[in-house]
Amino acid sequence: MPANLTQQYHKAEAEYRKASTPEDELKWLQVMLAEMPKHKGTDHLQATLKQKISQAKQEIEQFRKTGGKKSGGKSYKIPRQGAGTAVIIGGPNAGKSQLLATLTHANPTVAPYPFSTTEPQPGMMDWEDVFVQLIDTPPITPDFFEPYMTGYIRAADLVLLMVDLDSDDGIDQLQEVLQKLNSGKTRLGTETYIDEDDIGLTFTRTFLIGNKIDTPDATTRLDLLHEFCPLPFEEYCINATDNDSLTPFRKVIYDAMGVIRIYTKLPQKKEADFDRPFTIKRGGTLIELAELIHNDYVKNFRGARVWGEAVHDGTPVKGDYILHDKDIVELNS
Repeated sequence: MPANLTQQYHKAEAEYRKASTPEDELKWLQVMLAEMPKHKGTDHLQATLKQKISQAKQEIEQFRKTGGKKSGGKSYKIPRQGAGTAVIIGGPNAGKSQLLATLTHANPTVAPYPFSTTEPQPGMMDWEDVFVQLIDTPPITPDFFEPYMTGYIRAADLVLLMVDLDSDDGIDQLQEVLQKLNSGKTRLGTETYIDEDDIGLTFTRTFLIGNKIDTPDATTRLDLLHEFCPLPFEEYCINATDNDSLTPFRKVIYDAMGVIRIYTKLPQKKEADFDRPFTIKRGGTLIELAELIHNDYVKNFRGARVWGEAVHDGTPVKGDYILHDKDIVELNS
């Protein structure tokens, strides 16, 4: 029997993936359980959720008993910003920090020796009138993997898996990264989802990024990669030092966020605010936009007028109206 999970369930599931604390995990697991249809087709999923809820409660209790001290190494809290988040991962010297430096205004340490990145560093990549958050991370090797990395990968909208095409060790390092991640519950995938048979097993959409493609023998190494380590991910070959050539790649990253831009205007204003668009997931509704702007709009919601490609200028719409990219919205107050 199919589970027939509701839209509210899937929203809670997305928030659970982004959770950075046991308290947040518990909150969204409980929402998922409450929103789940109760029938034979969901019996196994209900049992798994209840087990995860119990584990989250135990973790919170243990955290309190230890006086708020965490175990398992360092932790870096990076607030989500912009239209979405892409995490850059890979082996030593794959070019992760260089990509961050080229695409954003961040200033990571870029060096020709391994392990120059010792902690995660964020930067904001601009694309047209919006920004996407990129996070550079320490290299992953068989002997070095920071525990906090699983949280970043799970919560990200996209993973950029980089491979060094200028080194004979690049393919081996890539395989080591994949083996390390596949040994855990946070993995790379062609799409982002949570395994319904195991709520703890998550997959994050991943692009394979072949870096240093313009170096000698890079295309030969890429052919060897395809032969000996074929991967199902979308693939892009770049030179992380060449900003001009990365312009199309910026759009690729933005498009992967799966969002649209919405401009808002006040009733007494002739022009919308085109400098600061809101971004919501593709397929989002007017009421979801109202929730982003302010809770008061939701409490007193009376519809809106919309200018855009799918309607005539100034068309009155209700809360279930599905927004389109670059719609202009005038909320009734």
